[in-house]
Amino acid sequence: MGKIVVPFGSQHVALPEPISFLFDTENEIITKVEAHIGYVHRGIEKAAITRFEYTQLPYLTARVCGLCSITHAGAVVHGIEKLMDIEVNKRIDYLRMLVVELDRIHSHMLANGHVAEVVGYENLFMQTFRAREDVMDVLERITGNRVQYDYQTIGGVARDIDLETAEFAKKKLKKLKDNVLKVMEFHDSDYTFGLKTKGIGVISKEMAAKYNTAGPIARASGLETDVRAEFDYLPFEEVGYKMQLRHEGDVWARNMVRFDEVLNSIEMCENILDNLPEGEHQVKVKGRPKGETVVRVEAPRGECFYYLKASGKKVMDRVRIRVPTYANIPILKELFLGAKYSDAQAIVLSFDPCMSCTAR
Repeated sequence: MGKIVVPFGSQHVALPEPISFLFDTENEIITKVEAHIGYVHRGIEKAAITRFEYTQLPYLTARVCGLCSITHAGAVVHGIEKLMDIEVNKRIDYLRMLVVELDRIHSHMLANGHVAEVVGYENLFMQTFRAREDVMDVLERITGNRVQYDYQTIGGVARDIDLETAEFAKKKLKKLKDNVLKVMEFHDSDYTFGLKTKGIGVISKEMAAKYNTAGPIARASGLETDVRAEFDYLPFEEVGYKMQLRHEGDVWARNMVRFDEVLNSIEMCENILDNLPEGEHQVKVKGRPKGETVVRVEAPRGECFYYLKASGKKVMDRVRIRVPTYANIPILKELFLGAKYSDAQAIVLSFDPCMSCTAR
């Protein structure tokens, strides 16, 4: 059989995101890959230095991505607080960690559910998303919204939580943990699911380091990198953070690292709710940001990098964002070479790509 050129995207049932791969295939094996990104440009960075005052930036940057809006808002909040020499209390830190880890849980559950869907396990997809509803209920109870939370603010958080909300969250998290363990057991033991995910799209530790991969993609290959352990922006280790590693580097390992992180995040959230410090949920804010700073935070997909520059005006001079999906695309392109076309969907979905973040 001769060469067949197969387009994958920019809109595809397995990848409804504006990214396009063009595959040259021979006997179902991918021999050449072209990747095209940048179909959409929303101008968020430009809006941040022209149309929005610095006090509005948490709202704006939360729109970079629907799934990890808390992380993006948190990054810009941490940066502006550094430029304004604002110190928040321990209660604010703990409330911020709580919503960040809840957001990580729901993002990871969505990613793993999509992988189950594209390898043909519709029921597993439904079970994963049904379990995810519990964390969505908790986020809605705490922040008032299910997706765009607008919870982190300069100098604190938008809303405090009471004892009743804390008890509601702990009950939901316990139920979620039980369901996650059931789904993990299926991933670990089902023979057919293993055929479609184990040994597929393998990234060695050396490859992960060479391509500077981020987040669960790197940790599934044994590469020890996590901004929560490397950059002291929130006291994660106080509440039980542990870096989760796998070494297989395949689709299955990327899913399992996410599940491992979900369980660790549940433990962290429970510890936060049981040991929430006293204090106000907002501190006084004076002045305007001045200077420049770099902020690194660990989004669900990996390292999120913010550069901020200000000169004491209402509007920032520069806001620059680098998202984890952008860092992971180069190695994704390499993984396709030599793979079966039938495995392409599982490989790309195991990366949990977000072009919404990339086309900011």
